[in-house]
Amino acid sequence: MIAMVADDIAESPAELQTTHDGLPISQEPPFGVTVVVRAASPDGTRYLLLHRAHQGPDYEGDWAWTPPAGARLPGEGVGQAARRELSEEAGPDVAAFGATLRPFPGEAGEWARFLLDVPWGTPVELVDPEHDRWEWVALEEGLRRCRPEQVADALRVAADLA
Repeated sequence: MIAMVADDIAESPAELQTTHDGLPISQEPPFGVTVVVRAASPDGTRYLLLHRAHQGPDYEGDWAWTPPAGARLPGEGVGQAARRELSEEAGPDVAAFGATLRPFPGEAGEWARFLLDVPWGTPVELVDPEHDRWEWVALEEGLRRCRPEQVADALRVAADLA
């Protein structure tokens, strides 16, 4: 199983019953997935970040900018959860590349992380109202925006994967 420990989860797995919108969360790890989406732009590698709408459009604190991510449903496979999150958060054009998801190597724990390379110019569509905008950013900008640190770490690890 490919996953990582999510330091941001303060509650025990038994307490993590539902998501913010009432969906059940798997009681078996990994409890969720992150998919780092990257593309080779004419100006270098860019990473897809989504801005969460929960605190308004000007919010820039913890969890404001993240790659596509979310909880794994009970009985849902890890890869299936990653593809579902891609479809819900980045739209069908990005999700169409879901068959080429690559798990981060050598990780085991409570949160699975994947890398997805897509062609530059792949349309992004915000399907879920959880996010109010998206941007393709350079690694340095992504590391600056993504907080807490484990969110930025997903970009850092992805940047090292060929």
